[in-house]
Amino acid sequence: MAKKTKEHAVEINNRKANFEYRFLDVLEAGIVLTGTEVKSLRRGNANLRDAYCFFRKGELYIKSLFIAEYDHGNLFNHEARRTRKLLLKRNQLRKLEKQLKEKGLTIVPSRLYINDRGFAKLEIALAQGKKVYDKRESIKQKDVKRDLDRIKKMY
Repeated sequence: MAKKTKEHAVEINNRKANFEYRFLDVLEAGIVLTGTEVKSLRRGNANLRDAYCFFRKGELYIKSLFIAEYDHGNLFNHEARRTRKLLLKRNQLRKLEKQLKEKGLTIVPSRLYINDRGFAKLEIALAQGKKVYDKRESIKQKDVKRDLDRIKKMY
């Protein structure tokens, strides 16, 4: 079996989450998908922008994760924004649920990718919302970094 090259690697990032939240802890979770969802995901037809995670009966789910319908998936095609179950170890779930009870914390999906073994993985982060002044600070740091890179390029 031939190994996949970097060209075929799928990685969908949630850049907005990095701006809106401060990540405290990052975990890798498996995700339960149907066949047409996996095929669509391998083509890179997914979006994490509006997605969020929540607990129901001690299990973690992701809602509003957009995976486009597969072009050739006739009546067996999936619903684009259905609720999907996330796979984590039981002790990780308990720890996350306990931390979520703290004020101001949430679970944010930050990256969706296909790993080396061909499984779809979702990187989730325990996050705390940034204040407006923290967001301004992030923008200022980006501007300074961009200016420094421009100066380095000139010389």
